Amino acid sequence: MELKQIFANEITSHLNDMLELEEAQKLIEKPKYEEQGDLAFPCFTLAKLARKAPTVIATELASKLQHPLFEKVVADGPYVNCFLNKETVSKETLQTIVRSESNYGTLTFGKDKTIVIDFSSPNIAKPFSMGHLRSTVIGNSLAKIVEKCGFTAVSVNHLGDWGTQFGKLIVAYQLWGDAAQVQADPIKELLALYVKFHAEAEHTPTLEDDARLWFKKLEEGDVEALKLWKWFRDESLQEFSKIYDLLGVSFDSYQGEAFYNDKMDLTIDMLTKKQLLTSSEGAEVVDLQEFDLPPCLIKKSDGATLYATRDLTAALYRQQQYNFEKTLYVVGQEQSLHFKQVFLVLEKAGFEWAKELIHIPFGFILKDGKKMSTRKGKIVLLEEVITEAVELAEKNIEMKNPMLANKAEIAKMVGVGAIIFHDLKNERQNNVEFSLEEMLKFEGTTGPYVQYTHARACSILRKADHTVVTDNVKGLNDPFGWTVLKLLMEFPNVIERSFNLYEPSQIAKYLIDLSQEFNKYYSRVKILIQDEQLDSRLALVQSVTIVLEEGLRLLGLQAPKEM
Repeated sequence: MELKQIFANEITSHLNDMLELEEAQKLIEKPKYEEQGDLAFPCFTLAKLARKAPTVIATELASKLQHPLFEKVVADGPYVNCFLNKETVSKETLQTIVRSESNYGTLTFGKDKTIVIDFSSPNIAKPFSMGHLRSTVIGNSLAKIVEKCGFTAVSVNHLGDWGTQFGKLIVAYQLWGDAAQVQADPIKELLALYVKFHAEAEHTPTLEDDARLWFKKLEEGDVEALKLWKWFRDESLQEFSKIYDLLGVSFDSYQGEAFYNDKMDLTIDMLTKKQLLTSSEGAEVVDLQEFDLPPCLIKKSDGATLYATRDLTAALYRQQQYNFEKTLYVVGQEQSLHFKQVFLVLEKAGFEWAKELIHIPFGFILKDGKKMSTRKGKIVLLEEVITEAVELAEKNIEMKNPMLANKAEIAKMVGVGAIIFHDLKNERQNNVEFSLEEMLKFEGTTGPYVQYTHARACSILRKADHTVVTDNVKGLNDPFGWTVLKLLMEFPNVIERSFNLYEPSQIAKYLIDLSQEFNKYYSRVKILIQDEQLDSRLALVQSVTIVLEEGLRLLGLQAPKEM
């Protein structure tokens, strides 16, 4: 039951085709104060079209609008305000949610279409740091939102397992590496070698030339280079899989940059045939002057390929493999120019689908206001943060509910959930300040607060020991329940909005609002009184648990039933 659509439909039926239904629906808003009604339609657009004062149009329209779901419609200055029939609307909404359960909010506009989400994509032989967290959790949430809208989501971990950094690592290992030490603690040792390379290269610039040479050997299939590279990759993937298991993240494909190594010649041939390649100082580039952008570098003067070559090849391969509707690249904002260039090269090559390649940028995770850098060794390891968060969550649970069963399991849900929610409640373009204490609070705008609200609602249902009979659900007759119910009705719209904006924070903020309103309801209404409204109140509580659990799932969090 889409109430905005019903209201818009009633409005447009009296406008003699002056305004399209979709346009009218977009104009409908929520009144500033509850006493002004539930829906409001501003008449300013109509005033320009009809050449009448908006207050006059509002008065005329309000007198004509009638519907069984409307209690009354009034003019309020230039607005047409609609008061919904609380009893009918709440009854239908509660019955729908309780019957639908986790399917509530599912949309179908993506049916039979595929969206590829390229996210996480850490560099091999470097530790999984807090810096990788944002791409991982934003991408994972977008994959779930995409599926909730009816699409098939293909999650791709485009591993950074190729490039000059492997030349650096090979040089560093040959100069200073110790096989036994690397074997004992691969990621830590490989990071130390990488950091040492950069420190030494400041005094010995020829190291950079050696690194380029070794990467060239790797591209050409040199046995020693390949053996070291494969070892670094296998060790890294084992470490990464531990983190992904902790975060509850999975992928359909781990095809990283190396996978495209033997496919890039086809891309270069295609660009040559389409006469898009030009020479520049010995390198081969695609000119993008008409877009006021620097040229896109395809092949260096020494014949080595670049990120752009591999990303072009990956896009072509994925379109062939998945026939996608869109591909979302969840990569930091510092790569914006790179993706603009790659997408425009494909457009210049005549691929219409290139318009559906979308860069999803995001801000940095900051520590004390500063960006974390792997190159300088200033990193916070994600696994250590998760371990600490889970330990702190367990201490909090021990204080609040020492008799709780499965404390360790719930602490993991809360600790991991706190980290994910702290990231996703922020609009993705903003920077996020890392603070474990803030993340783990059981009050305020945190993951534990939403999870705790869900657990509280579950506990009410357990105490009631009463199965809700949907046919017995009547309309709600109290203002606090009505406020919660209006938020529950918004859930499908919030999902659609989060998809359109590629913004999981829309769902996170919504869950905070719903939790706050439900907690007000809980403190002001006696829910378990045996009267004719009992089934309706319990249906409201059950609906809250359904929506909170599903909303948390879309963000990549679990919803404990006890805390």
